[in-house]
Amino acid sequence: MLIAGGGTAGHINPALSIADFIRRKEPDSAFLFIGTREGMEQELVEKKGYPIKFIDIRGFRRSFSLENIKTVFKVFKSKSQAKDLIRAFRPDVVLCTGGYVSGPVMCAAKSMHIPCMIHEQNVIPGMTVKMAARYATKIAVSFEETIKYLKKDQSKCVLTGNPIREELLQADRTMSRRKLKLDNRPLIFAFGGSLGADKINETMLELIQSNEKRGAKYQILFGCGKRYYDKVIEQAKQMGIDVGNQHTARIVDYIDDMGAAMAAADIVISRAGAITTSEIAALGKVSILIPSPNVAHDHQTYNAMALYQNEAGIMIRESELTVKLLETKVDKLLENPNLYQKMADNCRKIGQPDAVKKMYDTLRQML
Repeated sequence: MLIAGGGTAGHINPALSIADFIRRKEPDSAFLFIGTREGMEQELVEKKGYPIKFIDIRGFRRSFSLENIKTVFKVFKSKSQAKDLIRAFRPDVVLCTGGYVSGPVMCAAKSMHIPCMIHEQNVIPGMTVKMAARYATKIAVSFEETIKYLKKDQSKCVLTGNPIREELLQADRTMSRRKLKLDNRPLIFAFGGSLGADKINETMLELIQSNEKRGAKYQILFGCGKRYYDKVIEQAKQMGIDVGNQHTARIVDYIDDMGAAMAAADIVISRAGAITTSEIAALGKVSILIPSPNVAHDHQTYNAMALYQNEAGIMIRESELTVKLLETKVDKLLENPNLYQKMADNCRKIGQPDAVKKMYDTLRQML
């Protein structure tokens, strides 16, 4: 199996989840990843012990630029590089999980008559998926709404969901709360992605401060992002927050054990990346989603809407985010058990915890 995907963890982690599943299911399988040297794929893929090769490709700029002319030449060159790698590896099937690298690999595989599947993580298909869809044997989508955006290729679409990391699915709530040394109060788990988000960080510090003043009704685990950590700790001290007192809140730069944090959480406050929203849905977690306004096609808003419109989550636009509004939403959820349970149940209904198996079955059918 040849797997192409790169750039962000959101493209690479689903690919790794599928490879891990197949490796457990069929231990004699062979894998080769293709990526670029500019993304996170080299670090993440090699850490998992899979081989990876690289091609030279980058994305087009959205505005007119002479750089786009260079990119055109890179596209032709990268397709040739992909063909060479395919000839050497001779895969039975190709899977692409997004990022610029997927386009030339899909095109090369199609021209060499190798069945290939591309996976779209978000509700709104990205440019790569739209352009590569015509080369695909199957298109795996994570949300039912995505199919209507792929009008010419709807017959190829299979609703699978986003692959969920095994450690999240297997984590136990009781054991996780014990591991995190939590008491019986509810846990609010907040994070703005691996790098963090400035506006969420500011609002969460205000929420921590307010929670302390109100008698610490709940505990808070807050991942502020590595690039913001020093700034957040300094701001917390200026606000009079005792950063050493973990009775009220724990502020960390990065969540090392996401499985334990998600399992222990009563409410999740986060961005609305495709993988995050899929994990929240699969685990039936009550959430308050704050979509990033700084992404292409505003796709995080559409991801959040997939939960909000099904009464499976709360959405707050970043432009409307205040500590008063956030605190009101948290209180409403914690003080209304029926509403809380309804939202959790609705979340589970649209979740796809078996996404990896669905993708595996589809790949098998393609063979």
